[in-house]
Amino acid sequence: MTEAPRSLRVTWEHQKKIAQNLDRWGFDVTVPIARWKGFGGSTNFNGNAFETFTWAAGIAEATENIAVVATTHVATIDPVVAAKMAATVDHISGGRFGLNVVMGWNSAEMAMMQCGLLEHEERYAYGAEWMDFVDRLWASDAPFDVDGKFFRALGCESEPKPVHGRPIVINAGNSKTGLDYSAKYADINFFVSTDLEKMAAHSAALKKAAREEYGRDIQTMTAALVVCRDTEAEAKRVHDEILDKADWTSAENLMAIHGVDSNSWSEQMTKFKERFILAHGATSLVGTPEQIVDGLQQMAAHGMEGVLMGFLNYAEEIDYVGENVLPLMREAGLRK
Repeated sequence: MTEAPRSLRVTWEHQKKIAQNLDRWGFDVTVPIARWKGFGGSTNFNGNAFETFTWAAGIAEATENIAVVATTHVATIDPVVAAKMAATVDHISGGRFGLNVVMGWNSAEMAMMQCGLLEHEERYAYGAEWMDFVDRLWASDAPFDVDGKFFRALGCESEPKPVHGRPIVINAGNSKTGLDYSAKYADINFFVSTDLEKMAAHSAALKKAAREEYGRDIQTMTAALVVCRDTEAEAKRVHDEILDKADWTSAENLMAIHGVDSNSWSEQMTKFKERFILAHGATSLVGTPEQIVDGLQQMAAHGMEGVLMGFLNYAEEIDYVGENVLPLMREAGLRK
């Protein structure tokens, strides 16, 4: 959330270039955020964004190896439509599609929608019934009826099926209810924190719950803003410019939706705001290629099996990371 100069554009050619750069360097997956409304301020952060299913279809056709994810707020799309859209993108990609399932939390966005915003526990109950419905559509070879609390439907079917039966499902549930949802339904749980010990505890608890409660395996990943340059001083200058030109209003609006009291200007709250400015609350890795890899190693040692990297200038910095960071990651055993 910054007015620092950047090359990122929400144009199709630029988005395609980013994805093709990722694909060329062998990155594993590209995961979009799904936004319907910006957060105001001078940048109206996230206000200019493509819809992610149609985005994923285009990116799938434009790439060869990288997994391509769509992010969906379950309340905004009927399960029958979602199942068909997911299967379609999965076929376009040759089985590289994944679905990031979000219960919905942004009250300002849901106020734009006819579905509204349910209470926290109800959102997960809805999401469970939604996912059960979609999974059944992907798996069943015969028409079936649904008679649940949230969905009632007759003669349901969906063809073609996804290429490999069920696409990878990602979920970012971190509350007690959210963790149970991930343990039951997700293949990957997304956990945002700056605390390595919390990462380790989260990963261990979630894997234990998935295994013992549902007989499943699950992976965990986190996120980080990556500012990587030839020298630490150069990287810190970029980091500091992002904050010097920060859109504080946008950050405060986002934090308010999350229920965070952003009016306090204590040192602790200022640092918390900076985390939102830089990486939507996630951590930042700032420094040389060696320092970035050291940070990634620490995350891996504390249970994180993947890191979603964010950049100030995606297209250019992906090339820099591909040239300078990925080889060091392979040497460190972080990539095959």
